Amino acid sequence: MVQAVVGQLGGQPILILPESTLRQTGKTAQKNNLAAARAIADAIKSVLGPKGMDKMLVDSIGDIVITNDGVTILEEMEVEHPAAKMMVEVAKTQNEEVGDGTTTAVILAGELLKKAEELLDQEIHPTVITKGYRIAKDEALKILDKASTPIKLEDEEKLIKIALTAMSGKSVEKASPKLAKLVVDAVKIVAEKENGKNIVNTDNIKREKKHGGTGEDTELVRGIVIDKEIVHPAMPKSIKDAKIALLDCALEVKEPETDAQIRITSPEQIQAFIEQEQKMLRDMVDKIVKSGANIVICQKGIDDLAQHYLAKAGISACRRAKKSDMEALAKATGGKIVTNLEDLSKEDLGYAKVVEEKKIAGEQMIYVRECKDPKAVTILVRGSTEHVVDEIDRSIEDAIGSVVSAVEVEKIVPGAGAIEAEASNKLKKFAEKFSGREQLAVKAFADAIEIVPRCLAENAGLDPIDILAELRATHEQGKTTYGIDVFDGKVVDAVAMGVIEPLKIKTQAINSATEAAEMILRVDDVISAGKLEKGPPTRTPEMPEEEV
Repeated sequence: MVQAVVGQLGGQPILILPESTLRQTGKTAQKNNLAAARAIADAIKSVLGPKGMDKMLVDSIGDIVITNDGVTILEEMEVEHPAAKMMVEVAKTQNEEVGDGTTTAVILAGELLKKAEELLDQEIHPTVITKGYRIAKDEALKILDKASTPIKLEDEEKLIKIALTAMSGKSVEKASPKLAKLVVDAVKIVAEKENGKNIVNTDNIKREKKHGGTGEDTELVRGIVIDKEIVHPAMPKSIKDAKIALLDCALEVKEPETDAQIRITSPEQIQAFIEQEQKMLRDMVDKIVKSGANIVICQKGIDDLAQHYLAKAGISACRRAKKSDMEALAKATGGKIVTNLEDLSKEDLGYAKVVEEKKIAGEQMIYVRECKDPKAVTILVRGSTEHVVDEIDRSIEDAIGSVVSAVEVEKIVPGAGAIEAEASNKLKKFAEKFSGREQLAVKAFADAIEIVPRCLAENAGLDPIDILAELRATHEQGKTTYGIDVFDGKVVDAVAMGVIEPLKIKTQAINSATEAAEMILRVDDVISAGKLEKGPPTRTPEMPEEEV
């Protein structure tokens, strides 16, 4: 730690920063940043692959999260160091853009920094390393694109394999074939064509979690499940051929917006006032009856009297539904959200073959199922305990991200470390085209990419040196799709084994990992100007005790 001092003036040092400022410069700053970033990568290395282990994260109040999802682990950890925070950003970006491959992105960034540190020790300047990394990254993306194969939305078998690959290593191994099929079906239902391309909004695949049962009990509902109950006991609990009114207005008598007083001087006036209120509520219900609706889902409140009138008319109702649920219901049922009862007509109603109330894990839920052409669906996630349900939900989220990436980009690559081994092999040959110091940086990048097959081997308890040597030899022979079978400890054809991944996961991981590594490498000065807290005054020998 050095104090920020600039020059001398007549023998007097000039301070440009407060005395409490801590500053690291040059090699010290670089080494500390690299060490912090690598520590993050090392922390989640062991979760990669089908034989990856889980992490248990316990917060200050004792809440537990058990997961092997890279981004969840990093989000739950309290990371303080600025360089380490940049590694967490890599995982978050990967998760937002693709939804899977977060662990791959972080360990790749960590390995790039490890190789960069070796080059820094050889007195190679950081800007030379970053230039070499950029050249290698661009070439790696071209190699990946060449090695990819096309996939279509109709290739259900391949899409299921992609979902299974995304879920491998998670705690849902037994239920994963069923879950993979659910995910693919859900994506195919909500996918839309736009200018000849597939567009999938993942918000249209709602996930509702309920513990109790097993992962196998998870189901896909061609419609929406809402965590609400039918408001009145006299209302029907199951409605066939449901005509659904979606209301964003209260079925209540509103209070005036301005301050107002109502003066009542006789019992007749009270009676008239109550009757008028009842008439207004009856008129509201009459409008709903007139539209032909037999179920009302309301975003706001429903008055007790209005509930009574609706029940008498044989109409079921649900109140205070979430805005997101209302929008999903509109997409699923084809109905329109009406904000003014005066405008409610037959054309605004949505349709579902069945609407029913069911009790799940001790709570009532409303199923709106078997819609005609739903553009929004629900996956009802089940599991034995809350922690298990959360982990199954994260697995499904990763699988949805992978399948959507494959469907949108329409390109896939072999998994099991095969594509990384191929990219590394080609990059080493590509590096020979350079004569300067960039060659060393490109070679370092090629070595760093091998971290993925290396981790897969280590986590499976295999000897990474033997496996990598065999993998390199296989790719030298032109077997570009060969990767590691972590169960048998052999190098096999990943595509034949059914281990395939979307191209987008790999390209995004390489892009974000390289850019994060470049940014951390270019830092040579860390200034932290934290203000010191004022503690109680320290007693000096000259100071009387009363003054302290």
